[in-house]
Amino acid sequence: MAGNDWVNSYLEAILDVGQPLDDARPSLLLRERGRFTPSRYFVEEVITGYDETDLHKSWTKAVATRSTQERNTRLENMCWRIWNLARQKKQHEEKEAQRLAKRRLERERGRREITDDMSEEFSEGEKGDIISDVSTHGIKSRLARINSAESMEIWANQQKGNKLYLVLISLHGLIRGENMELGRDSDTGGQVKYVVELARALGSMPGVYRVDLLTRQVSSPDVDYSYGEPTEMLTPRDSEDLSDEMGESSGAYIVRIPFGPKDKYIPKELLWPHIAEFVDGAMSHIIQMSNVLGEQVVGGGSGKPIWPSAIHGHYADAGDAAALLSGALNVPMILTGHSLGRDKLEQLLKQGRLSKEEINSTYKIMRRIEGEELSLDVSEMVITSTRQEIDEQWRLYDGFDPILERKLRARIKRNVSCYGRFMPRMVKIPPGMEFNHIVPHDGDMEDADGNEEHPTSRDPPIWAEIMRFFSNSRKPMILALARPDPKKNITTLVKAFGECRPLRELANLALIMGNRDGIDEMSSTSSSVLLSVLKLVDKYDLYGQVAYPKHHKQSDVPDIYRLAAKSKGVFINPAFIEPFGLTLIEAAAYGLPMVATKNGGPVDIHRILDNGLLVDPHDQQSLSEALLKLVADKHLWAKCRQNGLKNIHQFSWPEHCKTYLSRITSFKPRHPQWQSDDDDDGDNSEPESPGDSFRDISLNLRFSFDGGSGNDGSMNQEVSSSMDRKSKIEAAVLNWSKGKDSSRKMGSSLERSEVSSGKFPAVRRRKFIFVIALDFDGEKDTLAATRRILEAVEKERADGSVGFILSTSLKISEITSFLESGGLSPNDFDAFVCNSGSDLYYTSLSSEDGPFVVDFYYHSHVEYRWGGEGLRKTLIRWASSVNEKRSGGDDDEQIVTLAEHLSTDYCYTFAVKKPAAVPPVRELRKVLRIQAYLFVRWGIDLAKMVVFVGESGDTDYEGLLGGLHKSVVLEGVSCSASNALHTNRSYPLTDVISLESNNVVHAPLDSDVREALKKLELLED
Repeated sequence: MAGNDWVNSYLEAILDVGQPLDDARPSLLLRERGRFTPSRYFVEEVITGYDETDLHKSWTKAVATRSTQERNTRLENMCWRIWNLARQKKQHEEKEAQRLAKRRLERERGRREITDDMSEEFSEGEKGDIISDVSTHGIKSRLARINSAESMEIWANQQKGNKLYLVLISLHGLIRGENMELGRDSDTGGQVKYVVELARALGSMPGVYRVDLLTRQVSSPDVDYSYGEPTEMLTPRDSEDLSDEMGESSGAYIVRIPFGPKDKYIPKELLWPHIAEFVDGAMSHIIQMSNVLGEQVVGGGSGKPIWPSAIHGHYADAGDAAALLSGALNVPMILTGHSLGRDKLEQLLKQGRLSKEEINSTYKIMRRIEGEELSLDVSEMVITSTRQEIDEQWRLYDGFDPILERKLRARIKRNVSCYGRFMPRMVKIPPGMEFNHIVPHDGDMEDADGNEEHPTSRDPPIWAEIMRFFSNSRKPMILALARPDPKKNITTLVKAFGECRPLRELANLALIMGNRDGIDEMSSTSSSVLLSVLKLVDKYDLYGQVAYPKHHKQSDVPDIYRLAAKSKGVFINPAFIEPFGLTLIEAAAYGLPMVATKNGGPVDIHRILDNGLLVDPHDQQSLSEALLKLVADKHLWAKCRQNGLKNIHQFSWPEHCKTYLSRITSFKPRHPQWQSDDDDDGDNSEPESPGDSFRDISLNLRFSFDGGSGNDGSMNQEVSSSMDRKSKIEAAVLNWSKGKDSSRKMGSSLERSEVSSGKFPAVRRRKFIFVIALDFDGEKDTLAATRRILEAVEKERADGSVGFILSTSLKISEITSFLESGGLSPNDFDAFVCNSGSDLYYTSLSSEDGPFVVDFYYHSHVEYRWGGEGLRKTLIRWASSVNEKRSGGDDDEQIVTLAEHLSTDYCYTFAVKKPAAVPPVRELRKVLRIQAYLFVRWGIDLAKMVVFVGESGDTDYEGLLGGLHKSVVLEGVSCSASNALHTNRSYPLTDVISLESNNVVHAPLDSDVREALKKLELLED
């Protein structure tokens, strides 16, 4: 309490009014708690549990009055307010504990159910095996090491035959190859540097032909013009290692895709509604680049594209985009979370300052979590920096369970069926660094005068900028390099330094807290931290001992490390939680020992480098003692420095990239199936997944609302022919790709259709494509709206410039009667998306083939990770649980039943009698975007595609909005039964699509559809 005058005054005020509180009439506080001792409550609850800044504001209000009686009243109200806040915080903690307990029970129940499904018992080996980097039992594992230059050369020679094309995605922040503005804002930090250096390093590795880092193009007067350049080549650090065989388009590039508000730089929380627009633009670039690389690498005019070997998403927003691209292009996906939404949500809820609704509004946290869950479902591999990220953060997600993942990995390793279950591979690969240019400083501050003999070796300007703060610049320098963010815990560091006199006498403190022009121009959070630091400097009279320069360049950071090492100083990272700690590796490379938080990545770094001390960031005394120990003990300092320099090579970029590429090359290659070489033997045209996901984004789940159309006896039926159907589809696709299939009837031969219609389906030849995806309660309303849309563009239909695609939940056998009842013909449409997106048919002009031709390649496209029988069993169990909970004891009442006669190979249909009684099904929602497939398959220009939707829809509704295509929202169009199931998203629709988008127009159902199309500038008068 020493030195806190305001706290002492506050306590005296409470003690002064303590007695009158007992004599006066009972206050609300006394009514709630009975007898109340303000002083005891203040000491036991308030001082130890609340931030001083908040208490000081309350105290200021309490004493800001002249009336003694009014002052007492204010003080009493303030005491009640503090107690009430404490009670609310405890209630939050209790609810959170209940939620976590419920989650643990659900996960255990899920594990038991899945284990019961697996007919073969786990062997002892499966129960106890350590599966590479996914062990959850804390067994230490060290990184693979490059023992010599020869080992890297051997590995490099093995990769020379590869010509890999890799795509990295990082959407937020300001990204460029040189002079990165790290610390400019919360979005431009360590992730920006990591992805740029990763792309640069991968581009220099043997076997890699091209690397594209896709990000957002920002053409705003608020930022440098370089962020608006469409393409930027990343110059390799060491050009001598480049192969002489590199082609015209080879190397690493930053490719900026325009999306979101034009001429405006926005934070990552506001990017979510524009993700679909990025996906469309990125898909166009990838397809174009794949064709270009195919000509350069393969040559000879073969026209065989070089598809990406992997698409790597960084953070939740890029992971969401990478998942959609992976599904559309049928290529493997990799995910790096960097920072995870569920972990952040739990931390914010524990603080108790914001409600869940306020957190979601500020950080768009639920949309972020949904993006992370989707990314988990699609990813082949998730790259983490530390074990803590796997064991304590990713395990919070529905899509990953460490124990179950270990069991599945054991079964895959032994070629045992996983019954439709899949989880991504968790791989720990610490970020790398480039060490070739680093020369650790061996001198000290006493050697500084030697520059007089060598006038060419002038000190870097940043040294003078820092040392001007110090009255004695020869003392060791404690260096902290972090942006002014509360979670970086800089204020605790300053307190520890200020209250430890021996440490102040032995060392200086340098705080490199990003760049700033003025405190008033900083964000409220950053300015608050900086003001707290300045007040602490004044409080402890640290002038001449603490440096806090306003500006530094990214190129100055190595010189800052050198200055600290030259002074025989220490690098410190006191963050409450550090996901990895790249600055710790950078500091070690320059010969700086470290003091770091024991929470998160520094634990793994310290295990390898052994170059410092780990501390509890909440323990101020522990922090000062660790710093004093390293500064005062020169032998310990020298030992830590030597250990760091000896082991630092394990964090080099070549080592990182070697592990990274070894994982990628182990993937089974996937690419759009119709691009297969006709000369191939077909063995790899349909690679099988090692496991199938029951939570995959390709999931197509349709509900029938007739209440009695389902087959009640089908709940216990088994689909014994599922593998036979799969084999037939694979055989049909293979024969089709070889040109051997020419005798199929309805929906069996696209090749014959291509010949009879000119070569390609009519959808390829249209100028505009209109997709009708309306959800009504009855078929009559759907037919009426469809006819109104067709009639609105009768002129364009006649000249063939406009084609139509009908997207419906009906089976293809039901579509004919549906069209006939409305006086329509199959030839009015170019394609039909049936069974809720699980089948794609084209209109046939040949009477021999029937009215429809099926696209079997689309089946092969959605086959990857289709859960099959395992998925079917999971859904049946879900339906049974719904019936048990909602039937009210009536065993004969079946709320949800499997409609076997309406189900197909890739669409399981359920009949729902009481939609309101069915729990949320957003975890099963379908986000497969059919227009993406058509774009890749037939080269349709998405900017000339129009989708007609209602005000609400099925689980694919979100995917139909947003992107480069146009959308016409018909007001008043909705399906009430569908709404009861699918309008329960945990985030608002505005987090999916921008309401200000020029690609979306609203029109009343009874209005002129043509006028809406004119607003989109698609049709002329």
